[in-house]
Amino acid sequence: MRSRYLTMAVVVPLGAVLLASGCSGAAAGSSDPGGKIVAVGAENEYANVIGQVGGKYVQASAIMSNPNTDPHTFEASASVARLVSSAQLVVQNGVGYDTFMNTIENAAPSSSRKVVTVQDLLGLPDSTPNPHLWYKPGTMPAVANAVAADLAALQPAHASFFKAQAAAFISSLSAWNNAIAALATKYAGTPVATTEPVADYMLQAVGADNMTPWALQADIMNGTDPSAQDVATQRSLFTQHKVKVFLYNQQVTDSPTCSGWTG
Repeated sequence: MRSRYLTMAVVVPLGAVLLASGCSGAAAGSSDPGGKIVAVGAENEYANVIGQVGGKYVQASAIMSNPNTDPHTFEASASVARLVSSAQLVVQNGVGYDTFMNTIENAAPSSSRKVVTVQDLLGLPDSTPNPHLWYKPGTMPAVANAVAADLAALQPAHASFFKAQAAAFISSLSAWNNAIAALATKYAGTPVATTEPVADYMLQAVGADNMTPWALQADIMNGTDPSAQDVATQRSLFTQHKVKVFLYNQQVTDSPTCSGWTG
């Protein structure tokens, strides 16, 4: 699985910008927290939410903050293992995306460590095909509330602060949600093509019709060659002018992901 973020280019746009949200978080590291709650996000998207909800009472770090990191080949260093082992709160994606976190946590078990697994928070099965959960519109509000609850359990004296911070964070997403609703009203059913499923949850939210075969998206995401049949199907979307928008990840533009289909 080569891509983590949606560094996305939109070809033949709908006439409005498809919103993408990429958050940056602190790189993994350790220091004297000075009484702060030590918290870790396996991905920087979640570390960012932890930081916004926890504010001055939390030291939040991200394990994976490089957009070119492949989570399936990521090897946790000794410093990363120490950071996770010392964390009082951990937020991780699940659905097989960051299994290295479970390995570290199991190697250094702690009955007091709070662990939020987003997959479980959303009630998703292990078979969930698209791991880019942070692009689901409902994900980050759920994460913010879960983080606030766990931080309150760790520092009850600041519970009202964490709750207010979570509410403020969720409120800040209103512009994004309004834009999604506007796009869904105006462009629902618009046929689109993609290279991989990084943007699929967003496309579903706006009601777009993603015509790219799922098998091809999964193959590109996992760095394997798609079948000739799927490549032919994808190419026909362009040669026969069946789609109005093409979304591709700028991190993965080798043949045949772009020029091989559209050229």
